[in-house]
Amino acid sequence: MKPVLAFDIETIPDVAGLRRLHGLDAALSDDEVAELAFQHRRATHGNDFLPLHLQRVVVISCALRAGRDFRVWSLAEPEQGEGEIIQRFFDGVEKFTPQIVSWNGGGFDLPVLHYRGLIHGVMAPRYWDLGDSDYADSRDFKWNNYISRYHSRHLDLMDLLALYQPRASVRLDELAKLIGFPGKLGMDGGKVWQAWLTGGMSGVRDYCETDVLNTYLVSVRFRLLRGELSRAEYDAEISFVRGELAKIGKPHWQEFLAAWE
Repeated sequence: MKPVLAFDIETIPDVAGLRRLHGLDAALSDDEVAELAFQHRRATHGNDFLPLHLQRVVVISCALRAGRDFRVWSLAEPEQGEGEIIQRFFDGVEKFTPQIVSWNGGGFDLPVLHYRGLIHGVMAPRYWDLGDSDYADSRDFKWNNYISRYHSRHLDLMDLLALYQPRASVRLDELAKLIGFPGKLGMDGGKVWQAWLTGGMSGVRDYCETDVLNTYLVSVRFRLLRGELSRAEYDAEISFVRGELAKIGKPHWQEFLAAWE
């Protein structure tokens, strides 16, 4: 089985970028700078969702299934800065050349990583391979790469299940719960900024990890749907993942397992 890497990111407003672009008073706090940006966004677009290039990446959580191994981890501040977080993510793509799996990765996560990676001078040649690089198997990437929407090296489950129709998209949390997986536990993306301001990064990291686990589990269910797994193979994979999580023993995984039907 080809390695599978499910991933999810969490972001906060790029306060330094907002100060630079708008020449804001240095006396303003980070919270005040972000609130000015939110107010402008609400006045012009009816919501406070900032443009993707102004979303600062503070966590990338990953669930990697490779061979007999399964692990979940995060690249996150304050241990690493944003540039290092993004570089290490793409270094993993370089090393394993996995199928990467996301929920709305094509609409949010990857464009954010593109813009922020460009800002930080990140290098990701394998990810951007379109079949014209010096890799021995580069030709294969002409027909199946990470960039083209209808290729499978990046599987955006939300986009594909909706047949590429935004009006048909659903929330990961709701679909996961309907299947019988735990879904979100106590936090969502709208609470990340306030958690950051109050020093709650450990909670943000835990939340992102449970979200990426939901993404991976839904991807396993999708493999059953498309006939890639038999019922017995699906049941074995789900049981295996539950067993691996139980070994970790951290509180957020104990809560996750307790909520799992």
